[in-house]
Amino acid sequence: MHFDIIEIVAAFMVLFAIIDIPGSIPIILDIKSKTGGVEPGKVTLVALSIFLAFLFIGSPMLGIFGVDVSSFAIAGSFIIFLIGMEMVLGIELFKYDPKSKGSIIPIAFPLIAGAGSITTILSLKAEYHTVNILTALILNMIIVYLVLRLTSLFERILGPTGLHILKKMFGIILLSIAIKLFLTNTGITLTNVK
Repeated sequence: MHFDIIEIVAAFMVLFAIIDIPGSIPIILDIKSKTGGVEPGKVTLVALSIFLAFLFIGSPMLGIFGVDVSSFAIAGSFIIFLIGMEMVLGIELFKYDPKSKGSIIPIAFPLIAGAGSITTILSLKAEYHTVNILTALILNMIIVYLVLRLTSLFERILGPTGLHILKKMFGIILLSIAIKLFLTNTGITLTNVK
């Protein structure tokens, strides 16, 4: 065991930035309003399971299906793009089952355990010891759980107008993230047209 507090802090900060659970609050609140609720424990466990699978058997697991990390990231970018379109245009593309409480898709995947964070997990494996990444990941999942538990509090603080503004703003941000993820993983570059 190579337990190293510096590696844990570094991995924690990278994962916290890429998972960006505070930035997902408006999206989670939007899904909650459509489905009637979110199950914090279930979402956190599913996201953690996805992360653990990729931490221990990531690339070989995708290889079984003949899929590489880039293709996986592109698929995630399409889902993120559609969620962004829903938020900006006020339309419903995903049909949510009220009984499911919108937990797994799209909250656990791709919002929390998305293509970017999964790719980051695979990248961190090349730099840090697995035990330190695992510790950092569990600490991040505790934060994810707490944020999901407190969605009602955020809803009360922001109010309907604040939620509406945040929903539109984060919809545009999600569209931008989806496009960047798509372009990065397809190798397409855009040049300025004058």
